[in-house]
Amino acid sequence: MAPWLQRQGFDVVGLDTGYFSACTLVPDLAEVPTIHQDLREVTAKELTGFDAVIHLAALSNDPIGNLNEAWTREINSQGTIRLAKLAKQAGVTRFIFSSSCIMYGTSEATVVDENAPLAPRTEYARSKVEAETALRALADDRFSPTFCRNGTVYGLSPRMRFDTVLNDFMGNAFTTGRIVIQSDGTPWRPVVHVQDVARAFQAVLEAPLETVHNQAFNVGADKLNHQIRELGQIAAQSVPGCELASVPQPGADQRTYKADFAKFKRTFPEFSFRWTATDGARELYTAFQRIGLKHDAFRDKRFTRLSWLRHLLDSGSIDDSLRWTEITANVSRNRA
Repeated sequence: MAPWLQRQGFDVVGLDTGYFSACTLVPDLAEVPTIHQDLREVTAKELTGFDAVIHLAALSNDPIGNLNEAWTREINSQGTIRLAKLAKQAGVTRFIFSSSCIMYGTSEATVVDENAPLAPRTEYARSKVEAETALRALADDRFSPTFCRNGTVYGLSPRMRFDTVLNDFMGNAFTTGRIVIQSDGTPWRPVVHVQDVARAFQAVLEAPLETVHNQAFNVGADKLNHQIRELGQIAAQSVPGCELASVPQPGADQRTYKADFAKFKRTFPEFSFRWTATDGARELYTAFQRIGLKHDAFRDKRFTRLSWLRHLLDSGSIDDSLRWTEITANVSRNRA
C-alpha cells in the first residue's frame, strides 16, 4: 500500500516494529521512510503533522490469536484504540482502519452487509469489533474514522503470506502439483487482491469526509465471493497438471460468509476491482516461475505469520510480550 500511495503522489511514512522485515520473497517495491516503533509505544509526537493515519498494524490471523489471546487484545484492540486517541490528540483528521469481513463469523444471513449482526468467533475477529466500537465513539467534527472491512486478501507482495487461502492453494499447486481441501469446500469467502485493497483505501482517503465519516465498508465486489472449492479449482486450473482433492477433516474451518458490497459500489461508483481470483492465480503462477519457488521455500517459517513469531520467541529475539529484546532491537531496525 505504501509504494502504491507514493506513486499516486502522497507523502508516505511508515510506522512498523519490524517483526517481518527479514521475511522477503520478492524485492521491495520502493524505499519508504519508516518510524521503527512498536505500536504500543508510539506517542502523539510521532503522529503530529500528518493528515491521515492508515492503520494496518495487527497480529494478523486467527492462529496467532489462539496462541495467546492477550497479545491480540493488547495489540489489535487496545493498541488500535490507543493509536486513534493519540492521532486525535495530534490533530490527525482521518483515521482509516483496516478491519475485516471475518467479524461476520459463521453468519446465518444469506449475504452479509455492513448492517448484519457481527458474530466474531475468534480473538482476532473480536479485536476488530472492539476496535471499531471504540473508534466510533471517538468520531467528531475533528476526527473522522472509516472502517474498511476487507475480504480475504491474496496476491504477490514482498513480505509474502502463504497462510491465506488462495496464496496457500497456489503455493501447494505450484510446488507439489496437488491441492487438498480439508473442509467440505462449501464455505464462502470474499477474496480481494492486495493491489485492489491499496486502491480502495486510496479511494476512501480521497473521498469527501462527509461521505466516509464514521462509516464501515465491505471492501470488495460481489463477483469476488467464492466457495472454498471454487478457489481450489481456480488454483488447480492455473497450474498445468495439478490435482485437486477434497479430504474433509474433523475440526476444519467452517466459517462462512458471503459479503454484500453494494455500499462500496454505491459510494464509489467510478471504482472498479480490477483483479479476479483467476487473474490473481495467474499472477502468482508467473511469479513463482520467475523466482523458481520450491516447496521448502513455500513452507519456510518466514511466510507463515505464526511460525515466524514462534521463531522470534524461541530465538530470544522478542520477549513474551512480543517486544524486541535489547540485543536484537537495533539489529532488526537496521535491517528493516
